[in-house]
Amino acid sequence: MTFAVPAIHCVACVWLLEQVFRFGEGVGSSTVDFAQKRVSIRFDPRRTTLARVAGLLDSLGYAPDLRLSDLDRTSVPAVSRRLWLQLGVAGFAFGNTMLFSLPGYFGLDAFSGPAFRNLFGILSLLLSLPVVTWSAADYWRAAWVGLKHRRLSLEVPIAAGILALFGQSVVEVVTGSGEGYFDSLAGLLFFLLTGRVFQQKAFGRLTFDRDYRSFFPLSVLRLSSDPAGLEREERVGLDRLEVGNRLRIRNGELIPADARLVGGEALIDYSFVTGESEPVRRHIGELLYAGGSQTAGAIEIEITKPVSQCYLTSLWNQEAFRKDRDDTADSITNRYSVRFTWTILALAVGAVAFWGWRDPSRAIPAFVGILIVACPCALALAAPYTLGTALRVLGRRGIFLRNTQVLESLAEVDAVVFDKTGTLTTAQGGEVVFRGAPLAISEWTAIRSVVAQSSHPLSRRLAEASPVEASGTARVEGFREVLGLGVEGRVDGNRWVLGSVRWLHQNGIEDLPETGETGSVLVACNGIHRGTFVVSNSLRGEVGKLVSDLRSSHELSLLSGDNNRERWRFRTVFGDSATLAFDRTPIQKLEFIQDRQNSGRTVMMVGDGLNDSGALRQSDVGVAVVERIGAFSPASDVILEATRLPRLAEVLRFSRTTVALVRASFVISTLYNVVGLSIAASGRLSPVVCAILMPLSSVTVVAFAVGSVEWRGRRAGLGPALGKGGGHP
Repeated sequence: MTFAVPAIHCVACVWLLEQVFRFGEGVGSSTVDFAQKRVSIRFDPRRTTLARVAGLLDSLGYAPDLRLSDLDRTSVPAVSRRLWLQLGVAGFAFGNTMLFSLPGYFGLDAFSGPAFRNLFGILSLLLSLPVVTWSAADYWRAAWVGLKHRRLSLEVPIAAGILALFGQSVVEVVTGSGEGYFDSLAGLLFFLLTGRVFQQKAFGRLTFDRDYRSFFPLSVLRLSSDPAGLEREERVGLDRLEVGNRLRIRNGELIPADARLVGGEALIDYSFVTGESEPVRRHIGELLYAGGSQTAGAIEIEITKPVSQCYLTSLWNQEAFRKDRDDTADSITNRYSVRFTWTILALAVGAVAFWGWRDPSRAIPAFVGILIVACPCALALAAPYTLGTALRVLGRRGIFLRNTQVLESLAEVDAVVFDKTGTLTTAQGGEVVFRGAPLAISEWTAIRSVVAQSSHPLSRRLAEASPVEASGTARVEGFREVLGLGVEGRVDGNRWVLGSVRWLHQNGIEDLPETGETGSVLVACNGIHRGTFVVSNSLRGEVGKLVSDLRSSHELSLLSGDNNRERWRFRTVFGDSATLAFDRTPIQKLEFIQDRQNSGRTVMMVGDGLNDSGALRQSDVGVAVVERIGAFSPASDVILEATRLPRLAEVLRFSRTTVALVRASFVISTLYNVVGLSIAASGRLSPVVCAILMPLSSVTVVAFAVGSVEWRGRRAGLGPALGKGGGHP
């Protein structure tokens, strides 16, 4: 269940919500989307209830926002109305308390007299009450929740500074010794909340770009009728689908939206969504849910709900497909933040003790100044803004990453393993030749009907090569596909088997010719070899340049399920130092990846995502090369449009530059804190100036992160953006 939780606003909130399983029985893992302020929680309905889970969140101080009116909303504002009101209250109080303090600033107390000074002090106190209770409410609650669960959050020093400033001001007004620092207090909250508004708006922008660009490479077959009433197929992107559209979903393809089954035998694998490994059989008229994958022959569905691309993004980020790392920028930031908070508290207490002995008038300003000027927010924002902007830069160019951790892994890659068929080669435009006795139109129709159930590149090429007279399809029963081997199915009572020599042998078909050509697909009908299709493949453009760019800095390998007749061709491209391995099964590809990892390599696997899922998941970075196809591989970390494959070397260089910029952002934040804390500890820095410097440091870090990554993206040679000559499908 995914809850909207508006109270999420810092790294400590994320940490606490990801530990929610510790506080409730039957609650499993939880994933926090900081940008959208959502938390997704897995729970066992046999041990707890949805109401108890919601109550648990409420008890932790993160009450879910449950509104029926939100069901009809198409977008969520980046900044909540509540935050705008808090900012408005703080701004109103800041302006008026500053006016009340002007006589004191300009030495006019002698003209106004003590009565006016006391009056202005009382008015400032009254104006500050809603600021302390309402505008600062999130800081009080976050600090209290963190302390209650023995976790020092980033809000603890901020809340302590607000308390010290308010307490000192109240004492001065009550005792008549001064007007207090109410203008500084209101200014502090005003500038802090301004920083939060800026942060949320920027995160909202990054999130929007991610949600609505993440799956543009994926497309589906939409069915329609031409003026003559004949059915035709068209390949369309997910963003063009509407309720009521009819789609053809083939074996291995993803169901992009909730739909009703209108044709075919549905055997849906929901393991991607629910974790259940057993496929579920569905009948005509029954509902099929988004995220399921068809594991039998092609089916026809009718969309009943709009495509939710943010939902598909969440599926891609399922925990089952996550490759955990304990040295990411996020984890380093979390560890640093805890130490940072302890350090700041120690410095503040030390400053009070020192100035209390040397000059008591500077003790409170030093204490408050240290707590306010210390800016963990700048550090916390460095990694997400830098890496998030990099995701957006790549996404605009048809290169889609699962999450920011993938960028960090890409920066460490030192070994690249390529699949051959459908990755380095393409059958588009290649010639298809049938060797054997000529096929009758009925046989062509049967073969086309069987291969049309599959999304494999060779199957698609055979379907496209069938004669116009055989363009129709027949009913296919008992369809089965084994990745890397072939397909089989019954048409009009005849059993057709298509695939490799090994596949036909496994199906009891003997006396087969030895095919020397790559791209050969043997055909058998009712146990008798009928002939062989030879599909000529060609290298994708600029593959030679890509390999040349990678060869100097990476260990290269080529794995293929085909025979080794093209070894000479790829040896020329890859050179003598590369490993070339042919006749490899999907399991052998996975084992090869494991061997390279065991030798200390960080491995990137580049495949078509169809029969390479095991290797993609095993690798440190799995890159699925897609060519206008809806067969989505959850094991992949990167979805790459085939036209962008030659840019892979530039992507690796860009990722290394991005990680270097994260470190540079850390340095900027650290330098700011060293300088700011040194001045604040002297007791000569006004609290309101501290409050201005704090959001200013965040703006500086964010501006540096976003600006430098955008600049590097334009100079990295990643190619034009989609919609600007980028080859968008």
